[in-house]
Amino acid sequence: MSFSGKYQLESKENFEPFMKAVGLPDELIQKGKDVKSITEIDQCSDFKTGVICSRPLVLVSTRPVLCFLKAVVRREGNKLKTSMKGIESVSEWVDANTIVNTMTAGDIVYKRISKRM
Repeated sequence: MSFSGKYQLESKENFEPFMKAVGLPDELIQKGKDVKSITEIDQCSDFKTGVICSRPLVLVSTRPVLCFLKAVVRREGNKLKTSMKGIESVSEWVDANTIVNTMTAGDIVYKRISKRM
């Protein structure tokens, strides 16, 4: 299955506590609460480990408020896993058009569900 494509956020859980835990200012948290962000995934090959990719963490308007980060991503079946700056991220394809992304910082878990555009 190809992971490439654009995905729009449909729902999220625990946004505010997670963003506070990772140090985002309250002003940006309030601006980002209702944003339906778009994540773009570009899969260059059928990889297993060691791929460098970039993606926005938070979108407040049409521009990312945090710069793109580079991370090594591991593919395990229908999941992409990465760690960056103390945050564990798992993106899982539950069907051909739906991604569930779970990010963990300490004991706070932020869950996002996105649909392919």
